[in-house]
Amino acid sequence: MTRPLEGRVAVVTGGSRGIGRGIALRLAHDGADCVITYRRNDAAAAEVVAALEALGRRARAERLDLGEPEQVGPAFERIGAAFGRVDVLVANAAATAFRPVLEQKLHNVRRTFAISVDAFVAMAQAVVPLMRGRPGRIVVISGIDSFQAMGGHAILGAAKAAAEGLVRGLALELGPLAITVNAVTPGFIGTDSSTYYVTEGLGLDYERATERLLAATPVGRHGTPADVAALVGYLVSDAASFLTGQCIVIDGGLTITSPMTRMEEPPQRGPSGR
Repeated sequence: MTRPLEGRVAVVTGGSRGIGRGIALRLAHDGADCVITYRRNDAAAAEVVAALEALGRRARAERLDLGEPEQVGPAFERIGAAFGRVDVLVANAAATAFRPVLEQKLHNVRRTFAISVDAFVAMAQAVVPLMRGRPGRIVVISGIDSFQAMGGHAILGAAKAAAEGLVRGLALELGPLAITVNAVTPGFIGTDSSTYYVTEGLGLDYERATERLLAATPVGRHGTPADVAALVGYLVSDAASFLTGQCIVIDGGLTITSPMTRMEEPPQRGPSGR
């Protein structure tokens, strides 16, 4: 079977769960050796490493707190020493306090931007030397809060919007080095983080709230980490070598619909969601 990433090395931040875990597994399935970073859950990180190794790939978990960007350089030195190269960087990790802006603590604002912006700059600076001489791929996992207002999400949305600005700037700078830089902007994806946001951040009943969201989604289903991972797999492949500086929304059509459509009866769907 052809593996489009055979012989390449990928780093996925926040790779111990959710979307990051799904991306790491997809890249390993496509042939890449994988390093995941994580902050504190040793057991979850070890489980992902075992799953990656079961796919026949070399794998490593690197404990890294991206809220402390000065840790990035030494971490990538260790990765470079262990693997000799990095071909793919997926900046997936993010964190915030889901509160209104007027209730945010300054340290929460700083940490949110440190993870999504400061650490991303530090990672780009650290990874480019490990990509030199070969095509490279950098992908940021953003979110629709970067361009749509969401309750309790303003600080993270602002940080993601800043990261998307860096995507365009880096695409311009790194294009001559054959390194592409893109963002993937997911809508609602069924993960533990989404559940926490709905139940704790918004204080809503998860089942009822997501049923309403489902009714507003044209494709008739919620997204999964595998959906996001499939798009990332394409962006880091040779097939996407001419695609750079883009922020690609993957949301089942949720954000293309006008609020006016909510006055209409939702379409009847078959058993498959279509």
